[in-house]
Amino acid sequence: MRRSLLSSLRAHMGRLVAACLAIVLGVGFGALAMTAHSSASHGIDETIGAQYKGVDAYAYPNRAELKPTDVAKAKALPEVAEVVPKTTAYMEVAFPGVIRPDSIPIDALQNTTKIAVPSLAGGKLPTANDEIALPNKLAAKYKVVVGQSLRITSYDKKSFTVKVVGLIDDKSAFGQGAAVATLAAVKLFEPGGYIQALAVAGKDGMSQQAVADAVQKTLSADIEVYTGKAWIEHEIKNYTNGIDVLGGVFGMFAVIALFVACLVISNTFTIVIAQRTREMALLRCVGASKRQVFSSVLAEATVVGVIASAIGVVFGIALSALALALSREFDWGIPPVSLHLDLSSIFLPLLLGTVATIVAAVVPARRATKVAPLAALRPESAPAAASKRGVLRLIFGFMLLGGGGALLAYGAGQQNVPVGVGGGVISFLGMLAVGTLLVPALIKVLGALPARTGVPARIAVANAVRNPKRTAATTAALLIGVTLISMTCVGIASVRKTFDVSMDGQYPVDLTVATYNEKLPAGAEQQLKAIKGITAVVPIKTVTIKTKGEEYQVTGIDQATAGSVIHNPGLADSLKPGTALVDYGTLHRLGLKEGAKVTIVSGKNSLPVTLKIGLGLEPFNLTATDLAKLAPNAPTTGYWLASDPKADGAEVIDSVSQSLPSVKELSVSGGLAKRTAYTKIFDVLLAVGIGLLGVSVLIALVGVGNTLSLSVLERTRENALLRAMGLTRRQLRSMLAIESLLMALVAAGLGIALGLIYGWAGTSALMGGQTKDGSVEYAVPVGLLVTIAAIAAVAGLLASVLPARRAAKVAPAGALATE
Repeated sequence: MRRSLLSSLRAHMGRLVAACLAIVLGVGFGALAMTAHSSASHGIDETIGAQYKGVDAYAYPNRAELKPTDVAKAKALPEVAEVVPKTTAYMEVAFPGVIRPDSIPIDALQNTTKIAVPSLAGGKLPTANDEIALPNKLAAKYKVVVGQSLRITSYDKKSFTVKVVGLIDDKSAFGQGAAVATLAAVKLFEPGGYIQALAVAGKDGMSQQAVADAVQKTLSADIEVYTGKAWIEHEIKNYTNGIDVLGGVFGMFAVIALFVACLVISNTFTIVIAQRTREMALLRCVGASKRQVFSSVLAEATVVGVIASAIGVVFGIALSALALALSREFDWGIPPVSLHLDLSSIFLPLLLGTVATIVAAVVPARRATKVAPLAALRPESAPAAASKRGVLRLIFGFMLLGGGGALLAYGAGQQNVPVGVGGGVISFLGMLAVGTLLVPALIKVLGALPARTGVPARIAVANAVRNPKRTAATTAALLIGVTLISMTCVGIASVRKTFDVSMDGQYPVDLTVATYNEKLPAGAEQQLKAIKGITAVVPIKTVTIKTKGEEYQVTGIDQATAGSVIHNPGLADSLKPGTALVDYGTLHRLGLKEGAKVTIVSGKNSLPVTLKIGLGLEPFNLTATDLAKLAPNAPTTGYWLASDPKADGAEVIDSVSQSLPSVKELSVSGGLAKRTAYTKIFDVLLAVGIGLLGVSVLIALVGVGNTLSLSVLERTRENALLRAMGLTRRQLRSMLAIESLLMALVAAGLGIALGLIYGWAGTSALMGGQTKDGSVEYAVPVGLLVTIAAIAAVAGLLASVLPARRAAKVAPAGALATE
C-alpha cells in the first residue's frame, strides 16, 4: 500500500493543489495570528520588565495612603537595601510656538544603585533642582533640544524655569511617557504630592518573597506588597488584556479559516475519490481490504496535511515578520516589537492543520470503503438529495434552522449574548444542512433569465444543479465567508449608529468653547469658522443667577441656528420661548421635576419658564430671545461648534485648543473626543474584521475553482461531445463562467441575507442593555454589501478562468476516447 500511496500522490497531486492551498492559507493565518500575539506579549514583557529591573518588592496602596513614615520603616528593615518612593508632580509646560501649555507628569528621580533608572536617548539625567529630562517623543513633537529652557507651572499657578538636560529613551513606552526631575525638584513643584508606591530592593542573598513579606509586616494591611516578579506580571496583565482579547479575536478568525479550509478539503477528497472509484475497486479486487483502502486515503491526507501545514507555518511567520518590520519602519502609533517565536506558535498551527486535513478526509475515506469491488467497476451516478440519507439530512437541517432561529430571537430580545451566539451557530449549521435543497433551487431561479440567452447558459444551469450535494458543499465555503463579512459590516454599522444616537443624547454638541473672566475678541467667531473641520459656530451668552444659596449659569442660544450645532433633533426642537432645558443634576438640586413651572430672576428682571430635560447641554438653557428678556446686556462668553464627521477629531480639538491666541484661558469641552475615539475603534474593527474574514473568502474561492476544475475532469467526455456537436471554445468557457457566477451569486445573496439577520440580532443582544432606554438602531451599509456581492461575483468569474482554459484546450476526438 505504501507504493500505491506514493504513486497515487504523484498521479493526483494536481487535483490536490487547491486543498493544499486552502490548508496553507488557513494554517498560515493561524500561524500569523499566534506569532503576532506571541511577539506583542513578549515585547511587553521585556519593556515592563526593564522598567522594574532590580525591584524585589513593590508596595502599592489600595485603600490607604503611603506616608514618609512608611518609607522610613521600610528602609530600617534588615532585609532591605534600598527603598525608592514613586512620587510625581503634574505640571503645565509652555512649549515654544504653542499658544497654550501642555500637561505632563514629572517623576521624581531617586539615587539608587540597585533599581533601574530611566535610560537616556541623549544628554544626562537631572542632578539640580532646575533641571529636567523630557521623554524623547514629546521633545520631538515640540522640537525641544537638550540645553533649552522651559517654563513650567503648577496647579496653584507657581511658575519655574527649568533646563532640559536629557532626553529619555521612550521608543518602547506605551502612551506618553513622564519627564523626570530630582526628588527635591518634584517636592518643590508639588509640595503636597503623595507617594504613589514604594520600589524596594533587597540585600544580596534575600529572596523576593522574603523581602515582600518583611515590608508587608511593617505597613498597613490596606497597602498591598507584591514581589517584584508578581508586580511585573500584574502590570503585564493590565497591558495585555487588550492584546489577549485581540489574540482571541485572531484565534476565532483563524478557526473560521480552518473550518472553511476543511470544507474545501472534504469536498476535494470527495470528488477525487469519486473519480478514482475504479482505481479503488481494482485495489479491492486484487486483495486490498476496506481497512487498507481507508488507511491509504487517510495516509494520503496526512502527507498532504503535513506538507501544506508546514508551508503555511513558514508563510504565516514570514508575513508576521514583515508586518512587525513595517511597524518598526513606519510610525503606526505602537511600540516597536521584534519577532518572537515559541513552540506553540510553530507546532500548534502545524498540528491543527494536519488534524483538520485528516478529519476532513475521514468521511470521503469511509465512503471509499463502502462500495463493493464489482459494483465499483461501473460508473457511479451522482448522489441525489432525494435519497433516504438526503431526506433525513434535510429534516435534521430544518430542525436546526428552526431551533437555532428561536434561540437567536430569544437572545436578541433578552440581550443574552451567549444564547444569541449559540442560536446563530445552530441555525447556520441548519442552513448548511438544507443547502442541498435550497442552493440548487436558488440557482434555478437565478439562472432562469440567463438560460434564455442560449445553449451554454442552459447547460451551465443544468450542470450547477446536477449534483446538489457537491454544489451545496462548494457554495458553503463561500457562504460562510460572505455571511461573516456581511454580519461584521452590518453589526458594526448598527452598533455605530446606536452609539451615534446615544452620543447625540449624551453629548449633543461636538465642542463647547468658553472663557471665564475674559472678553472674547471681536473676530472670534470667524477665527473658529476658519478652522479646518469646523462646519458651524453658534455664539452663546450667559448670565449667573442665584437661588437657594447656589449659583447657576443660564445660557442663551439663537433658536434659529441652534439646530446646526445640536445633533439631537428632538432636543433642538424643544428649545423654544418659554421653555428652559435643564439637566438631571440641576433638577435634583432644585428639588423639581420635569414639567414644573418656575420663574427665573436676574436682578430686576424675571422670566417664567417650563422646565424640560435637556441632557448634554448647559445646566440652564434658554433661547436667545428669552435670555435677552432676563439679562439684556448678557455678554457672549463662548460658542457651540459642530464638526465634519469625516474630519480627524483629534486634529480639530488641537486646532480649536490653540485658537484665539489673545485669550489666556480657553476651555474646550464636548463629546467630539469620545466620539472620535470610538469611531476610530469601529473603523479599526471593521478593517480588521474584513481583512481577516477575507482570508476565509479567499479559501472559499479556491474551493470554487477546485470544484470547477474537478468537474471539468469529470465531464471531459461530456464536454468533448458538446464540442463535437458544435459548441465553440468560447461558448464552453462561457458555460463554465456562468456556472461559477451562479454559485458565487447564490452564496453572496444568501450570505448577505444571513449577515443582515445575524448582524441585527447580534446588535440587539449586545447593545440592548447598554443604552439608557434599551433602544437599538439598525443600519444597512448598502455600499459595503453591494461591494461584497460584486467582489463575490468577480471572484466567481475569476475562479472559472483556469478550469475553462483547461476544458477548452482538450481536443474533442481525444476526449471522447477518455475512459
